[in-house]
Amino acid sequence: MTTLSAPHFVQGVLVEGDAIRHRSRDLGADFTTPAIDLDALVLPRSRLPPLLDVTLAEIVDYLVETGERLRLDRNPHLQECLELIAATNPLPRRVVENLYRQAPYFLTRPLLESIVDANFANRAALDGWVERVDGHGNKGAVRAFPPRMVHMLAGNAPSGCVSSIAQGALVKAVNLFKMPSSDPFTTVAVLRTMAEVDPRHPVVQSMSAVYWQGGDAVIERTLYRPQYFDKIVAWGGGDAINNVIQYLGPGIQLISFDPKSSISMIGREVFGSPDRVAEVADRLAADTTVFNQEACLASRYAFVEGQRPQVESFCAALAQRLNVDRDFGSAEGPALPAEVREEIQVAEAMGDLKVWGGFDGRGLVILSERPVEFQPSHKTSNVVLVDSLDDAVRYVNVATQTIGVYPDERKTQLRDRLASQGAQRLCRLGTANAHVLGSPHDAMYPLQRFVHWMGDDDITL
Repeated sequence: MTTLSAPHFVQGVLVEGDAIRHRSRDLGADFTTPAIDLDALVLPRSRLPPLLDVTLAEIVDYLVETGERLRLDRNPHLQECLELIAATNPLPRRVVENLYRQAPYFLTRPLLESIVDANFANRAALDGWVERVDGHGNKGAVRAFPPRMVHMLAGNAPSGCVSSIAQGALVKAVNLFKMPSSDPFTTVAVLRTMAEVDPRHPVVQSMSAVYWQGGDAVIERTLYRPQYFDKIVAWGGGDAINNVIQYLGPGIQLISFDPKSSISMIGREVFGSPDRVAEVADRLAADTTVFNQEACLASRYAFVEGQRPQVESFCAALAQRLNVDRDFGSAEGPALPAEVREEIQVAEAMGDLKVWGGFDGRGLVILSERPVEFQPSHKTSNVVLVDSLDDAVRYVNVATQTIGVYPDERKTQLRDRLASQGAQRLCRLGTANAHVLGSPHDAMYPLQRFVHWMGDDDITL
């Protein structure tokens, strides 16, 4: 198989080369990258961030223009990536293509401005010092100063880097993007597109994207220091997050979008008619199969109220709807790992579980009276029979990200208790992959945490 080439992008400059050979984690494909010049990735503290005096309005205009140029049909960089990524990313080519077609949405003016307004009470703090007077008449000023950030990008969504690039630009940060082995291509393609708008623009000069193998102590011990960076924004699995934690200390903070699991809660109202069972099963299947269940917001456990015969009929309907092509999921995905398959088969033989579907990646439904101990994956839904959705609340914790609820009105009844348990987001069943503009992410408004909040007190003696 031909070795793939993954260039870097350093402060506005494309860097090509094949000095280092790597292997992708998911599919084991070889790819090469240039050697990393660590000095080139760091902006000395003595130099002000390039975007400091660029207005937010100009930055938004620039991002919107970039978004227009990211349309797949006329963007050669993304077209090339679409062919390359098939070798490194487990998502089907058709799904990746749909993600690329969605990419311009992340750089539309309504979305960008809603993000800013949701994160900052006064967007003027991004453009300069905002004066204020406290209740005692003391005067001061505050500014959301541009941070220096390392972004550890997620590998499960090839277009996700567009959102991270936008966020980094909106807070005027100096950004270093560490690309994942499952997609060492898309981030550079987006930045090359951005450079074609204006290669000397401060937004471009504030962006670098490189790949190194996670856990490389030579690189990370050098870069992850407070004299170089303020924040590490980490998307990734538990091992990746734990690796970063060892470098934290005074002056360098972790903003973690750490591993999450999502669930569904379905009331007995689903059994009002066969048509309703079919509709709700399809909604649950849609939530379960986002990125073939690789997304954090993809449902893995479904708590269903009802009598056992009713719930078994629902499981049968759900198994059929998991085996369907959708915009961001495929009818057939990777097969379940052998060790998980064996665990399920043993539990089924002992009478602890009942299953529908198969282990071949076309969808599996497991019915149990308590959640299974392994993390359902590869288009597997663990349906848990409960007498009441109140009984399901105790299974929610701080790692529960999205909860899809049916019927819709049950959300209001449950949401305070679910928030108290640690849940982060509620939605109508079937809409897990849709979002209200400007909503919090992982129970926070991240851009507030990205910036370096600087105060200038001016108290008269």
